Amino acid sequence: MFIIYSSIVLITLLVISLQFRREKEKRATHVSVGFFMAAAVSLPALYFFAPLWLQNSIIFLTLIGLSIFLLPIRAKKRNPAHIPKARYDERDIMFSRNELIPGSQRYKEYYQRRPEKKALDDKFRSKPGLLSPQATQYHPFSFAAADANFATVESFVPFLSEKNLPKPSPVDAQELTQFVKKWMKQIGAVSVGITELKDYHLYSIKGRREEYGKPIVQNHKFAVAFTVEMDARMINRAPSGETIMESSQQYLRSGTMTAQLTAFFRRLGYSSRPHFDGNYQLIVGLVARDAGLGDYGRMALLMTPELGARVRIGVVTTDAPLVTDSYKPMPAMTDFCIACKKCADNCPSRAISFDGPKKENNFERWTINHEACFTYWNITGTDCGKCIQSCPYSHPNNLMHNSIRKGINNSVLFSRMAIKADDLFYGRKIKPNESSPVL
Repeated sequence: MFIIYSSIVLITLLVISLQFRREKEKRATHVSVGFFMAAAVSLPALYFFAPLWLQNSIIFLTLIGLSIFLLPIRAKKRNPAHIPKARYDERDIMFSRNELIPGSQRYKEYYQRRPEKKALDDKFRSKPGLLSPQATQYHPFSFAAADANFATVESFVPFLSEKNLPKPSPVDAQELTQFVKKWMKQIGAVSVGITELKDYHLYSIKGRREEYGKPIVQNHKFAVAFTVEMDARMINRAPSGETIMESSQQYLRSGTMTAQLTAFFRRLGYSSRPHFDGNYQLIVGLVARDAGLGDYGRMALLMTPELGARVRIGVVTTDAPLVTDSYKPMPAMTDFCIACKKCADNCPSRAISFDGPKKENNFERWTINHEACFTYWNITGTDCGKCIQSCPYSHPNNLMHNSIRKGINNSVLFSRMAIKADDLFYGRKIKPNESSPVL
């Protein structure tokens, strides 16, 4: 019996070590190899020299420990999804404020209406700026590649308007929904969900481009939301140029997919609009949450069960008949975020709160200090990504990490153990993974 037990332990530790090596995680590989070597020495010694009662006790205690951590002791259930009481004005988001040109009419009008924002915004304007040659993370090739991605996203702007739709084709809502979900996954989506479009999903006033200052009205009945994966190797280089390369690449990818899906619905005769980087009329995270794709975490981003926040989100709104999904609360993830705080520990700008979620505008969630976060972006020239890099939920989508995610979902005790284990293998303070050059 002890031989079987020892074999299982050694094989498990070996597989874990090989997986970490495959992921090019140097610290995790060293720690796991250390455990393997210790077990490879101690287990044979126990087999040859320890009495039978001690061997059986070790097996028994191991099984008891595993059963305790795997028992279904789940986090307390949360209330149904909170709905914001008032809509958000897009003119207040950092990207809109960043586009204001000092001395322009929009600039004067905005700070007359929001004088408390000016000193905060002057601070980020005093820094080099996103993709600036003077930024601390400047690299000519990675910054040029990211800028090229963002420029290419602009090629989808013509899809924002529609003309001369054909007569709508009669379709079965269930059949169309199944087709859309399968097709989106076939062309690169990790997850796809559909929700009925609500007023609170939409910004109240448009804050960017030529529609600046115009009220946003609800023109469609449904919203299709999907996620695309950001490459873990690139994000693990945060906050270097590779991070914004990958971020912009997935903005481009999701933009391509929103354009495809928009064109598809229009060819069936149904009004549709893509929502992609710089051209949103709605809050994509809130739409994706209500479409069942995840829930908000400590870093104030949508956390998905598959990849945490290591995703980008695309949304298409339409009048095509579809079958909706429902919000799926993630109490285990919320409980994990409450206890973990790793993203807050690793945030260079200290923009992420160590406190619990708070209710604001009838909406209970974590919020961040957007001004502090965006100011740091303008120092590095990248969109940082340290919070996503450090999050245990952002580890690769494979058997080892998926098993841990399932354990977190199953047991609060396992969740606490997983936090400690993540700190042991990866460290509490996460450095850029220089052992995994991508380019």
